[in-house]
Amino acid sequence: MKALVAQALTGTDGLAYTDVDDPVSGDAVIVDVGAAGVCFPDLLLLRGEYQLRLEPPFIPGMEVAGTVRSAPQGSNLAVGQRVSAMTMLGGYAKRVAVAASSVVPTPDAIDDASATALLGNYYTMYFALQRRAALRAGETVLVLGSAGGIGVASIQIAKALGARVVALVHRAEALDFVASVGADVVLPLTEGWKQAVLDATGWRGVDVVVDPVGGDAFDDAIRVLAPEGRLLVIGFAAGQGIPTVKVNRLLLRNVSVVGVGWGEFLRHEPAAQAEVGAGLAALVAAGLRPPAPVTYPLADGAAGLQALADGKIKGKLVLLP
Repeated sequence: MKALVAQALTGTDGLAYTDVDDPVSGDAVIVDVGAAGVCFPDLLLLRGEYQLRLEPPFIPGMEVAGTVRSAPQGSNLAVGQRVSAMTMLGGYAKRVAVAASSVVPTPDAIDDASATALLGNYYTMYFALQRRAALRAGETVLVLGSAGGIGVASIQIAKALGARVVALVHRAEALDFVASVGADVVLPLTEGWKQAVLDATGWRGVDVVVDPVGGDAFDDAIRVLAPEGRLLVIGFAAGQGIPTVKVNRLLLRNVSVVGVGWGEFLRHEPAAQAEVGAGLAALVAAGLRPPAPVTYPLADGAAGLQALADGKIKGKLVLLP
């Protein structure tokens, strides 16, 4: 079968579209991949910068949607059933072997490409907002890096949970796109963004900050938290090193910095996949729809990932085998 294989840890230049052996089922579910989602950790893996360092060759791809080709007895999955899965590896291929505990039914209302958008980003942000932040209806959420996949998921889930959303946008050309996915207030990420956020909240500040960026924005993000506010650390896309915080600021202002590591949590609590999946399915049934993803053929996946690395993708990038 064909797959997109990382043959060197040199970023997207190390990817090759080539023939590989079919996956072996064993106790796993074999999924015919209809769409493979791309997430920021995939780029880190390709550069050898992710917390999980792999030696090439390997097939990246953590998110897939498609149909069951075969399933072990007792899995409650049927051949031909539409499913989605977090694979951790192997998703950039025609077929992939996945542990049955990582497979969930795909909601009928969405196609495979949209289903992959729900997996990494929306699962992460449902876990982040509903469980880690304990977001309540009526609270205000500030989203940094709001034009990316995590940002869009944050906006849509926060709105679906009854929050007001203020979104910061680094790229001026993405302002209209971010407004179109439901943000109540969209602001450019310029030097005076802290003042603009405080103005937008009547100087109260925000209850939750979603920060997938890190870097220089981290300190100001803490400063715009309202009392009992929570800053969710999702990642460090700015690439400026890992921020630090003086904990006396947390004490004096009664605010919290909360880590969100969905993949690591899932490794220890695999049942959480079904729990979060059920919560998201309820939001989909109530009308939640990810915006149409940007799609590339799997054969051109290296170009698609490079476009993501260059900040040219708005929303979710999906590869189609």
